[in-house]
Amino acid sequence: MRNLEVLKKQGRELLDQRRDEFVRQSLLSDEFLNMIQKNKKPMDLLMSYYQCAIMEIETKFRVLNQEYSLEYDRNPIEGIKTRVKSYESILKKIRKKNIPINLESIEENIRDIAGVRVICSFPEDIYEIAESFLRQDDIILIEKKDYIKEPKPSGYRSLHLIVQVPIFLQKTKKFVYVEVQLRTIAMDFWASLEHKLRYKKNIPAEQEKLIQEELYDCSIQSAELDKRMQDIRNMIIKANGDGEE
Repeated sequence: MRNLEVLKKQGRELLDQRRDEFVRQSLLSDEFLNMIQKNKKPMDLLMSYYQCAIMEIETKFRVLNQEYSLEYDRNPIEGIKTRVKSYESILKKIRKKNIPINLESIEENIRDIAGVRVICSFPEDIYEIAESFLRQDDIILIEKKDYIKEPKPSGYRSLHLIVQVPIFLQKTKKFVYVEVQLRTIAMDFWASLEHKLRYKKNIPAEQEKLIQEELYDCSIQSAELDKRMQDIRNMIIKANGDGEE
């Protein structure tokens, strides 16, 4: 009987917690939508700043890739992807961080609204390109997370940089936060599939655990593929007597 009462109490507490969370998120959604409606022009302007910052960052990496092509006859960058977070994603961040719902708070506390993903050929290219990028005197490094040397428990690998870049407006310049992710082709392939599979619903717990284990094993294999391809490239460079490295 005592255990039954404890279970009932825990059940009531869980229901209360879920109800409170539902109410909080509903109110937060309404508050966020009201904030957007009342600040439509400033919000649109802020989003345009992020888009401008993305263009600045993307141009810098394309210039670096062009320079490598002319000087070393190789292109370390395979591709560049960009995005500005949707309002839904921004709202999720507000909930996660529990920050005030206003433009100033969003701009200061959510630093990955603008995102640039740089896909490199080899792991060594990631660090070489990142160093060249960060040496530029108008780039301010705010935070660096190396998930290549220290992968996430899921197996995710990537180099993350939070930077500030100036955008030049009609009468002034403004520093804007941008998240830069640098990955190899294999890292990007794994991360893209993992992201799609992670949000599949109605998967039994046992099967979900198996999928997570399989994904982790795939991440190990993709990292090994990156290393082997890097070793092959280094052997070719050495055999050709190329002094670039």
